[in-house]
Amino acid sequence: MVNTTAAMVSGGKGGVLPLASLNHISIVCKSVEESLDFYMNVLGFTPIRRPGSFDFDGAWLFNYGIGIHLLQSERPDSLPAKKEINPKDNHISFQVRFA
Repeated sequence: MVNTTAAMVSGGKGGVLPLASLNHISIVCKSVEESLDFYMNVLGFTPIRRPGSFDFDGAWLFNYGIGIHLLQSERPDSLPAKKEINPKDNHISFQVRFA
């Protein structure tokens, strides 16, 4: 178990950095095109300009004050197949409202 009390104490040199917000999350994808379809057409994210100096495939998205960077895996076949959600694995969670 992580000692969150110790992590919250501003000890050491200079204290903690004053974060303003989460800037973005990056997700390595088997297929950026399939991931774009999901994030745009299911969750409503919009593509934004990506720095032209990057020499790898990917897409930047934004909406709801959240930035998502989709990064094309250099070896998509090496990524594990995800057949179910594991709450003990890395993940992001969005809360949605149904009308």
